[in-house]
Amino acid sequence: MFLSILTSRYAEEDFLRSLPKRLIIGLGTLFISIAAMMIAFAAALSIVLQRKLKWASIPIALVACLPVTLFALLQFPLLVEIYLSTYGVGIFRADSKYKLD
Repeated sequence: MFLSILTSRYAEEDFLRSLPKRLIIGLGTLFISIAAMMIAFAAALSIVLQRKLKWASIPIALVACLPVTLFALLQFPLLVEIYLSTYGVGIFRADSKYKLD
């Protein structure tokens, strides 16, 4: 999705619907893939360290989740803002209260 944003034709109508929709889909799937990757990492870590270093799996998983949590906290407000500006009430809709006659 991010590659399709880079290779788009950048027409005027694309900036209102097409590009924000692609960015929403791209960020949403990025969040889902990062969450799935962290679940797989934690599961593999617990399997590998199950017998010898059982105590070490929890601190390692917590340290590994720190950058992912920071990324999610920094990028999720962007996702919400793009969604609201694209599909919420805005100044570019025909039924908007901010009509430019």
